[in-house]
Amino acid sequence: GAQGLGEGMASALAAAGARVIMPVRSRKAGEEAAADIKKSTGNNAVEVADMDLGDWNSVRKFADAFVATGSPLHILINNAGIMATPERRIMGNVESQFGTNHLGHMLLVSHLVPALLKGKPARVVALSSIGHRRSGIKFDDPNFETTPYDKWEAYGQSKTANSLFAVALNRRLESKGVNAYAVHPGGLVTTLQ
Repeated sequence: GAQGLGEGMASALAAAGARVIMPVRSRKAGEEAAADIKKSTGNNAVEVADMDLGDWNSVRKFADAFVATGSPLHILINNAGIMATPERRIMGNVESQFGTNHLGHMLLVSHLVPALLKGKPARVVALSSIGHRRSGIKFDDPNFETTPYDKWEAYGQSKTANSLFAVALNRRLESKGVNAYAVHPGGLVTTLQ
């Protein structure tokens, strides 16, 4: 929520009167974005919390703390991510784009399900990308351990995973009042590029 699409969505939700919680990697950037959003919308219910999708302990800590408040969650937008990065491993031996863009979000959603059920009707929105066309899921080698690493295939795989996760999540939770969607936001220039 501190920049790019996330900041734009946070601002739009705040302008509509929503309470907005922006999990961010950079507290400083998050606080600056939140101050700008509060000023431009007049909505002071904009909060910043620490979370890094590439650090699953951080994801669990954020999500579990939110659930512990007992607050309902009406809309969860899984937007943050990395794109076309050099080969890097996180959380042991997980390829960073798959681990951050897909597994980090999957873990977040999984821990937030109690709050989503409290907020029903609720929505989970997964920001995907036309980049999903670059690759399906490499089920035999998702971490590029035996095949040469290609940063665009790795990104494509993570975006395909976002879409498939939204479909699977919707199948599991729709009857309980939670819908999930995968959304391609279009070609936008953000700091991700």
